Amino acid sequence: MATVEVFDPPMCCSTGVCGPSVDPALATFAADLGWLAEQGVLVERHNLSQEPKAFADSDLVRGLLAEHGEKALPAVVVDGALRSSGRYPSRAELTAWAMGDGLRGGLDLAVAELVAIGAAVGANCEPCFKYHYDQARRLGVAAATMAEAVRVAQAVKDTPARSILELAAKLLGTEASVLRGVAPGEAAEPASGVARQAAEPAGGCCGGASEDVEVSLVGVTAAAEPASGCCG
Repeated sequence: MATVEVFDPPMCCSTGVCGPSVDPALATFAADLGWLAEQGVLVERHNLSQEPKAFADSDLVRGLLAEHGEKALPAVVVDGALRSSGRYPSRAELTAWAMGDGLRGGLDLAVAELVAIGAAVGANCEPCFKYHYDQARRLGVAAATMAEAVRVAQAVKDTPARSILELAAKLLGTEASVLRGVAPGEAAEPASGVARQAAEPAGGCCGGASEDVEVSLVGVTAAAEPASGCCG
């Protein structure tokens, strides 16, 4: 992984949360650097008022200060190359500079999160979807792009459902539309005696609970919602 060095202007701390008011740009940048470190990137941050030696030891930064003064700060250097000067870059920029497009075996971070969103839809996993939606949003992925990922995933998910319904309709001698449900207020009776038997298997779905065992929907709901985070 790359090494990211940040050379800050003189200030009491780099978090942006000290002093009489919070600097949102600094707070966001600090969070972005923390996220970058979690991905395995080596992050080093130097404050001119506290670590002047780091500035003096860097030919690149020393030259910037000689030419532009403190207006050149903050400066972001990635693997010895100057990437930005006089501003705090976005997370997307930091990601591109430090990780490139080859992260996760050929998928960049944004694409990987879109794949995860589609997988969450396919798995009916609400915590997974919320987690990866948030990650994609932080990477700057547009809502319309995420919506398209959801649409494609749902289309793939619906295909086998339609196929099994059509197979059931064929074997039961009825129409798939009949098996999808009935109009509000009508009795939901199977189309025939055969259909009624097929709709009420003695051993439950896939050999699960029998007709003598009451299945708790509350328990099912609880099991489907991990305590915290994506996939628990």
